[in-house]
Amino acid sequence: MENFVAYNPTRLHFGKNVTNSLGKTVKQYGNRVLLVYGKGSVKKFGYYDRVIEQLNKFKLAITEYSGIKPNPVVEDVEKAAALGREKNVDVIVALGGGSVIDSAKIIGLCIASEKSAWDFMKWKATPEATIPLVTVLTLAATGTEMNGAAVVQNHDTGEKIGFVNELNFPKHSFLDPQFTATVPVNYTAYGIVDLITHALEAYFGEGEPSLTDRITFSIIKDAMYWGPRLIDDLENYELRANIMLDATLALNGITNYGKKGGDWGVHAIGHQLSFLYDTPHGASLSIAYPAWLKLHKERIPERIQKLGREVFGVDSVDETISSFLRFFVSVRSPVNLFDIGIDLTKKSEILDQMVKNKVTGFHHNLNYEDYITLVNSML
Repeated sequence: MENFVAYNPTRLHFGKNVTNSLGKTVKQYGNRVLLVYGKGSVKKFGYYDRVIEQLNKFKLAITEYSGIKPNPVVEDVEKAAALGREKNVDVIVALGGGSVIDSAKIIGLCIASEKSAWDFMKWKATPEATIPLVTVLTLAATGTEMNGAAVVQNHDTGEKIGFVNELNFPKHSFLDPQFTATVPVNYTAYGIVDLITHALEAYFGEGEPSLTDRITFSIIKDAMYWGPRLIDDLENYELRANIMLDATLALNGITNYGKKGGDWGVHAIGHQLSFLYDTPHGASLSIAYPAWLKLHKERIPERIQKLGREVFGVDSVDETISSFLRFFVSVRSPVNLFDIGIDLTKKSEILDQMVKNKVTGFHHNLNYEDYITLVNSML
């Protein structure tokens, strides 16, 4: 087991109607609020109104920034930060899924420092302060509601990258499964895939602590139990609640106890597909992970076999990979590039993008020959 330090300062409010205390919570951090959200679904389904009602109840001054994209862009972060500085906001409320919350994390750093968002993302600037962040989650997927990570893309540089810092942790996160009941079947599936791959990235990181591995297996198995049921019963509160909790636990730190860290090579591959083709994040992962497992079947067979034995009750690497493929299909997530309309003509484009961004893992390194194998396996 590796040495480790555990830290998670986010206070999680989980369950039905927990947002009834949102206004009181936000008020603790000041009176001027920057409310950040996406393109319209939060208004369509009434979540925006519930948040506004809470903020108005405590007479908070609200400045809004809307239109955050599903694959968030640095331009929105910069514009929202400039607005926040202009209004001298005290606190940020992020209403949405991973893209909105990730954006809000970097927005807070920029407001507090007046430095460039991309300078933070590229570690050209080191954050020293931030604006308190309170989140209201509407999509169970990324786990960003209880961690210090954020992912943003930059079309000018051709990159979609992550940034991890302790200042990014939200102060409070409100998770009411009712706020996810209107997520359509495809994005529900992508969220299930995303949480499972978070657990897998942790599992394939350096270090093999027995208890942590068993926690990771349990999260994966739980999501695989509830996930297909949820796909067939999208408005079921208990199903939504179970998947929501799985998603949070998959990336709030516990799956890395006793490890040096996760691998994240598959996420790096997925980010290239999301950048090039605006592929939903979870969809890119259900395509990339089976290919990554095939690449590593001769390199880490014992590790893959252990995963298959504990999660699926199978004894071989090939059976493990096939079992993951069947599961992704069962929740209606794509498993190859053809499923998302990408054919052989895009092979060179994908390879060039992987080379440009030096796609690799933190524990299992990838080279150009691996890129070719991976792309061929995804087609």
